[in-house]
Amino acid sequence: MTLTIQFYTLLAMIGMGSCFGAALDTYNRFLKRSKRKSWFVFLNDFLFWIVQGLIIFYVLFLINEGEFRFYLFLALLCGFSAYQALLKKSYHRILEALITSVIAIAKFIKRSIQLLIYQPIKWLVTGIVFLIFGILKILFSIIKWVIRLVFKTINIILRPFCWIFLFFWNKLPNAVTKNVGKFYNGITGIFIKMKKFIKVIITKWRNKSN
Repeated sequence: MTLTIQFYTLLAMIGMGSCFGAALDTYNRFLKRSKRKSWFVFLNDFLFWIVQGLIIFYVLFLINEGEFRFYLFLALLCGFSAYQALLKKSYHRILEALITSVIAIAKFIKRSIQLLIYQPIKWLVTGIVFLIFGILKILFSIIKWVIRLVFKTINIILRPFCWIFLFFWNKLPNAVTKNVGKFYNGITGIFIKMKKFIKVIITKWRNKSN
């Protein structure tokens, strides 16, 4: 490994130490350890250290094909110490400003979507539903009025025939009216028995199903 490569490697490790410090502060800022369970914190810490190690090794591999020396470890510590002493406060300010900006932009986008997309669609759907119910209500009223009118018309038309029928019915002999009444009562009794029989069958079928 030439001196140039060693120098580049040293600078890269110092930079990676500072990047590691920034990544660690960012990770702690979003993790919020006091509000998390211990197993969740342990799992995230393990994954964080694995990812950081892989990133440092990848950078080292790009520069000197992954050859690690002891002074590179010291370079990482120097970079981390430089970040803690010189860059930490500024980075925290930038990070908080960035988080605040992202939250504000997300709220703006959410509100814009609600005002420009969600609310118009909601009003449109509500208007269509009210319109459909209004039309159905009007149609139901019209159909109800037509049915009443038809029954009244039929009643008016059939009333004279009922009078004529009753007139001739009263003129018939009592024997004829009694026989007709018995026949009518017999037919009615048959239908009543059939209705009861069907109810019994349905009840038994339901009991078997349960």
